[in-house]
Amino acid sequence: MAPLFPALAHSLPEAILAVGALALVLFGAFRGKESDGPTTEIAVGVLGLAILAILLGRQSDAVVFDGAFIDDGFGRFMKILTLGGSLVTLVMGQEFLAREKIAKFEYPILILLATLGMLMLISASSLIALYLGLELMSLPLYVVAAFKRDDLRASEAGLKYFVLGALSSGMLLYGASLLYGFAGTVSFAGIAEAINGKASLGVIFGLVFLMTGLAFKMSAVPFHMWTPDVYEGAPTPVTAFFASAAKMAAVAVTVRVIMTAFPGVSTQWRQIIVFISILSMALGAFAAIGQTNIKRLMAYSAIGHIGFALVGLAAATEAGVAAVMIYMAIYLVMTLGTFAAILSMRVGGQAVEKISDLSGLAQTDGVMAFFLAVMMFSLAGIPPLAGFFAKWYVFNAAIQAHLYALAVIGVLSSAVAAYYYLRVVKVMYFDQPAPAFDAPTPALRIVLAATGLLMLFFFAYPGLFISVTTAAAKSLF
Repeated sequence: MAPLFPALAHSLPEAILAVGALALVLFGAFRGKESDGPTTEIAVGVLGLAILAILLGRQSDAVVFDGAFIDDGFGRFMKILTLGGSLVTLVMGQEFLAREKIAKFEYPILILLATLGMLMLISASSLIALYLGLELMSLPLYVVAAFKRDDLRASEAGLKYFVLGALSSGMLLYGASLLYGFAGTVSFAGIAEAINGKASLGVIFGLVFLMTGLAFKMSAVPFHMWTPDVYEGAPTPVTAFFASAAKMAAVAVTVRVIMTAFPGVSTQWRQIIVFISILSMALGAFAAIGQTNIKRLMAYSAIGHIGFALVGLAAATEAGVAAVMIYMAIYLVMTLGTFAAILSMRVGGQAVEKISDLSGLAQTDGVMAFFLAVMMFSLAGIPPLAGFFAKWYVFNAAIQAHLYALAVIGVLSSAVAAYYYLRVVKVMYFDQPAPAFDAPTPALRIVLAATGLLMLFFFAYPGLFISVTTAAAKSLF
């Protein structure tokens, strides 16, 4: 039993979420409908406690549970981003769910269970642990996507995500079985040692199928087909959760698998990453131009931003991994701020989602218009906002790795994508005012203002953040 206690110390955030979710199930079952409100507050507390456990817990790297679970600087950094995304989306969505009469006690429990799967996924050090974490993350997501059961769009979103998610999980599992068959082990370190720079045709097939499953979770092209429909159809707080916390976990596990299981065959996997990166950037730039629904616009925006993040991974260097971490952290803040504005789009008690509903917002709510404009400029990569630095770091990593064509395509795609971000700003500041929105909740105001200020003043003192990401990236090498 002695080795169990160090293992639990290194997996304390996961233990906190697991115990918290089980306790909330019992709490909700005993209290019934009366537990709907308190369950969310308790879940937020559990997520906050998990963040504290990472910040104040052991900072030493270790591989525990017979090599299935790794606790390192990279994992701790990405876990904080994931937990932060889950916590903020729970806080932002509480009033929305209550107004839509879907504030059930099961919702925060499902968010906790999905987040637990994400943390396990980030720390997975073997193919079995990866698959278990992936399924624990995915199953609650299938449910929350269709949580508004009486809404046809939400039911369609849940069904599409479930069917395509099951397909991608099967492909990932097939790829994992191929890799196990050729490497003789399921651990990432063991696979790297067995391949030893010589990838046979079977290993390449296994790698392709594994990357297919991971690309689906990241919503990278050509496995993005679920994203626009699910983002538009799911309840808005669920869409925010998909776009924030789930993205962090998917990108983190992709980086870990690529860099720790296949370091000796970078020539093979780099081709895959470059291919899906270019396609994602291009589709995200062009497909969003004609969108009229802002949630659907954010879906294509998310696809494009995943493409930009993968530019850093394609570099296959320590600087590239650090650039991906910087990009995802800034993307998380931009996404949470944008969805705080989208959740504030309510007229006469009814949620609205059309971009045209933002018409003249600068005249009816100047503060919201200003901070949403900051988010749009940052997503477009306009200096000196944080979004510019996010793209600069990934493009710089690609140039250092001599991937000049990839960097040029990324810059061109970013220029095209700027059109539809700036169109939102134009609608808010130059069109005739639409009916004014209802007063947003204090929580939404705070999230929008805090994220906006972070994007505005990131350039003032980025040194500490850059040094933290650089140190965390080293733990993968």
